Amino acid sequence: MENRSRETVGEDARIIEGRNAVLEAFRAGKTIDRLLIQDGCQDGPIQTIRREARKHDTVTDFVGKERMDQISPTGKHQGVIAYKAAYEYAAVEDILAAARAKGEAPFLVLLDDIEDPHNLGAIIRTANLAGAHGVIIPKRRAVGLTATVARTSAGALNYTPVARVTNLGNTIEELKKEGIWFVCADMNAEPMYRQDLTGPIGLVIGNEGEGVSRLVREKCDFAAAIPMRGDIDSLNASVAAGVLMYEIVRQRLGAGEH
Repeated sequence: MENRSRETVGEDARIIEGRNAVLEAFRAGKTIDRLLIQDGCQDGPIQTIRREARKHDTVTDFVGKERMDQISPTGKHQGVIAYKAAYEYAAVEDILAAARAKGEAPFLVLLDDIEDPHNLGAIIRTANLAGAHGVIIPKRRAVGLTATVARTSAGALNYTPVARVTNLGNTIEELKKEGIWFVCADMNAEPMYRQDLTGPIGLVIGNEGEGVSRLVREKCDFAAAIPMRGDIDSLNASVAAGVLMYEIVRQRLGAGEH
């Protein structure tokens, strides 16, 4: 009997497994966050899927059979599993266009390798409430737009565009040409109250464990710290992002910006 492939409803209703289903998903234009291929699978159908993945610039990882079996809800993955995004990604230009449409200086939130979907969802929610025009995330080593992210955002994903880029540092360099200044969260920097956070700005938040990576930090124009008065020295990534976003809001209001 034919071992049919099918789209499977997993924890986030986003797992597509089986060669035919994955190939059909690519050709149907579905947004695939990540493609997993079993080590050693190199036959014709797999090569066709890899070509489609390259066309769409999809992150592809090779993993062992045991891991594939653990991920697959049915065990009928046929050596290939894809993770479908719960929402479509925007382009960075879409975010800039949203700022122009409102007649406002761009306010962007860039996330350096946020891995927890609850943190990402919470940041998107706060970004919407703070008036940020969009969120930018990297393709690798970071969570994408899963159903958990969508739920945690409490509907903000319907209004706040999220762009996904190959290289966050290069994106910062390109956005600097648009007149945007970049500030990263850094506990060793000057307190945020002493920094000028008005005008076109991109706020860079690091991941839950390491903070902003060195290469991305070097691309930023300056850093800002959240004053700490307790016995521990760090905040949850989404909380830190919220505090810094609302300092930007406070300064914008004080400067007469919308």
